[in-house]
Amino acid sequence: MSQSRPDVPALPSVRPRDTRRRGAWPAARSILALILREMSTRYGRSPGGYLWAVLDPLGTILLLALAFSLLMGAPALGTSFILFKATGMLPFTLYGNIWSSTSHALWFSKPLLMYPGVGWLDAVLARFLLNTLTTALVAVLILGGILIWTGGRLPDMGPVLLAMALAALLGLGVGLANTYPFMRWPAYEHSWNILNRPMFLASGILFVFEDLPRVVRDILWFNPLVHVTGLMRRGFYPMYDASFVSVPYVLLCALVPMVLGLLMLRRHHTDLLNL
Repeated sequence: MSQSRPDVPALPSVRPRDTRRRGAWPAARSILALILREMSTRYGRSPGGYLWAVLDPLGTILLLALAFSLLMGAPALGTSFILFKATGMLPFTLYGNIWSSTSHALWFSKPLLMYPGVGWLDAVLARFLLNTLTTALVAVLILGGILIWTGGRLPDMGPVLLAMALAALLGLGVGLANTYPFMRWPAYEHSWNILNRPMFLASGILFVFEDLPRVVRDILWFNPLVHVTGLMRRGFYPMYDASFVSVPYVLLCALVPMVLGLLMLRRHHTDLLNL
């Protein structure tokens, strides 16, 4: 998922400042103000507003379910094509929304970062929190509606919540790691978007990991999103064990780029804002 850079007016050079001495309350106020600005900018200027946040993934899920219902007699798990696709699509959507939004957080909030009370980490956290809460709410509405419509049982919330949390952490890690190269080298962003497109097919949204040939499983196992999808479906399908899932591996894939991204931004955020 890609996100175009917002038009930012020419600004004077940003001078380094120390925001580490701020208390928790000033930081929380800055993050809340940035969240409200993001909400009004993204959802307040288009007809329908938040409705599109629900219709976009729901439309994709319905189209996938319809296409596969015409090609296959039954889904790989359970009896509902819509539920099967939703349990793969929604964690992937959360991951994609978060990495796309956080990687552009400094661009989006560049004018506000001129103020001493607003730090670069505030901009990242504001976009992370807003997209996490929004996509989580969308997931509750869509999955709840599907379960009511199909008469399905309530899921085991432990694996479901863990899967969504891991998807959010992966998105944050990838977003932070990409912020510096996206802003420093615009060609890198285009290359990343091209290379990232096959992830939709390689993340277990359309298939069950165990149904693939052994050689394909050995390769796709290293995609952390496959583990997230398997964990999500473990919560919705009691008969599905997903024994291949490794939570420590997913955490490693999320935390390593997150730490590297934070270190790069801590050192170079002033230079990036002056580009």
